[in-house]
Amino acid sequence: MGRLTTHVLDTARGCPGQGIRIEVFRVEDEHRARLGEVMTNEDGRCDAPILEGEAFAPGEYELLFHVGEYLGRLGVPGHDPRFLDRIPLRFGVADASEHYHVPLLLSPYGYSTYRGS
Repeated sequence: MGRLTTHVLDTARGCPGQGIRIEVFRVEDEHRARLGEVMTNEDGRCDAPILEGEAFAPGEYELLFHVGEYLGRLGVPGHDPRFLDRIPLRFGVADASEHYHVPLLLSPYGYSTYRGS
């Protein structure tokens, strides 16, 4: 069964990104439909798949990582507005029977992602 998962790694501190709020959207014709919200646990992962089964279909999705809240709790200096506050990751799902793992590697002034396994 296909599913969508993620995790956050704080590369500046070398540890999981704990307590990061993530909104999930389905994107159709540039319109975003909010499907829900999850929070990363102490391991920087979500306790369950973000989407799975019939809720996970081919199409375009967006994960919106609210990293400004996390960076603020850590005491990372930031100006108003903070350089990184919300990070949208938009990606396509061609085969919803597969596992799509979309992690976020985060530092206060940069990020990257990839399709994991």
